[in-house]
Amino acid sequence: MAELTISGTYFTATDPNNVQSVKDALIMIDQTGVIQRILQPSDQEYAAQLQSARQADRLLELDSDQYIIPGFIDLHVHAPQWPQAGLALDRPLADWLNHYTFPLEVKFSDPAYAQRVYHDFVHTLLANGTTAAMMFGTIHFDANMTLAKEVVSQGLRGFIGQVVMDNPDQTPDYYRNSSAKAALQSTENFIQAVLKMQSRTGQTITPVITPRFVPSCTDEALVGLGQLARRYNLPVQSHLSESNWEHGYAIERFGQHDTTVMDHFGLLTDRAVMAHGTQLTPGDWQVLRERRTAIAHCPISNIYFGNGILPVNRLLKLGNKLGLGSDISGGYTPSLYHNARQAVKSSQQLTDGVDNHLLAEQRGVQGSRITMANAFYLATRGGAQALHLKAGVIQEGYTADLQIVRMHRALMPLTTADIFQRLMYQTEQADICHVFVGGREVYKA
Repeated sequence: MAELTISGTYFTATDPNNVQSVKDALIMIDQTGVIQRILQPSDQEYAAQLQSARQADRLLELDSDQYIIPGFIDLHVHAPQWPQAGLALDRPLADWLNHYTFPLEVKFSDPAYAQRVYHDFVHTLLANGTTAAMMFGTIHFDANMTLAKEVVSQGLRGFIGQVVMDNPDQTPDYYRNSSAKAALQSTENFIQAVLKMQSRTGQTITPVITPRFVPSCTDEALVGLGQLARRYNLPVQSHLSESNWEHGYAIERFGQHDTTVMDHFGLLTDRAVMAHGTQLTPGDWQVLRERRTAIAHCPISNIYFGNGILPVNRLLKLGNKLGLGSDISGGYTPSLYHNARQAVKSSQQLTDGVDNHLLAEQRGVQGSRITMANAFYLATRGGAQALHLKAGVIQEGYTADLQIVRMHRALMPLTTADIFQRLMYQTEQADICHVFVGGREVYKA
């Protein structure tokens, strides 16, 4: 008998363009948190399994306005920036970092402050339907371990990086690694501590190699981080061609795009996730495709700081790996529902263009629009592939990372396709009723 059976209608991405819906399914989850079987009402065993689960008090029956979708996977988030979410987004990126972000992150040298922020932040991610997240921490070992402990305690699948930023030309003296050697040693200590925690708890808690971005790191640090990534076979996260400023900095310092720089130092791998990418060229896309490196599309943040719009539709058609990121706090909300909506809106802006002094046929980039199905794929299956998780999809043999959401009241007849659209465009945190990670309930409204 299944450990838990959920009875209800679900939606799941089958590929970047299509969403499957199954009405009144039985999702049967075993003791390891894996979806053991999925039965439909037409299956011969359906009635017996439903009755058995009900009698054993192992059945969660959904209301008619509740639906099951995979838990969302956030590929890019700065956990210590949670206190400043929604602040100073009208400032240029470099000013925002130096006048707001770095002064905030240095406060995480205080363990009590880190505990308070991270406890609230991990809870908020889960409450928004996010079941896995790739997170930047700070340069502080103790604070990063506090984040790791919160992830384990609350049940989020966490990929956490201790940030390296040792370049005195591009980092403030009050918030900087003292040297590349010190940064690399502390990073390795963090790696070993998290791997030990992973072994002890059996949970998905993974250390991530994290050069903040090319401007913040010396060559020595980048060399050492590439070596650590290879030695421990770990994921890598950073920013790539995030803005005109960052893109131009790499060219000025190295005479190359930062894609080439990161690749030179061994930091573009099939376990790497690079955020933003609004200034990437077709040549850069090809390098990322060849290395199987994923791009974290951060549509809300990109509107404020990206100086451009990522051509998601073209990249999907080319075969690049893509997922979705909230980029707290360059993005103002941890909700991937909001980011999925912005992804669709931004793609329409790219299609239409924004300069009305140009003729309509000259203004935009035709064929750039994506659908909500595309955005849903990024938030689920695409993110899971980037992190090498057997999750992000409702399918037998996959982990039961799920969210149950309540649809807003319908005042007209809705098709199944309509219901999916309504859920993706209108769901807010208050509409998320349950969240499961590995079959275990980690949030209940």
